[in-house]
Amino acid sequence: MDFLKIKFSYLSITYYLNIRSIFAELIINNNCVMAYIIDPDLCTACGTCIDECPVEAISEGDVYVIDPDLCTDCGACADVCPVEAIHPE
Repeated sequence: MDFLKIKFSYLSITYYLNIRSIFAELIINNNCVMAYIIDPDLCTACGTCIDECPVEAISEGDVYVIDPDLCTDCGACADVCPVEAIHPE
């Protein structure tokens, strides 16, 4: 590996870690601007999102709903939804 490739790899990793820490801080402080909602027409009530939610902000029932007061807007539920029923508002 030559010097430029090593330097580029280092800069890429550093950039990624910095961005990741900024988003983590926003999520922890509940300052993230993207609220998530569940589209009831797409949701199959499989429960995957409930299992993934770190703060238990999703209520179960005929229609799944994300409680905006509990939700940290981390997007974990949207990442695991098999039918892509969860998206930013």
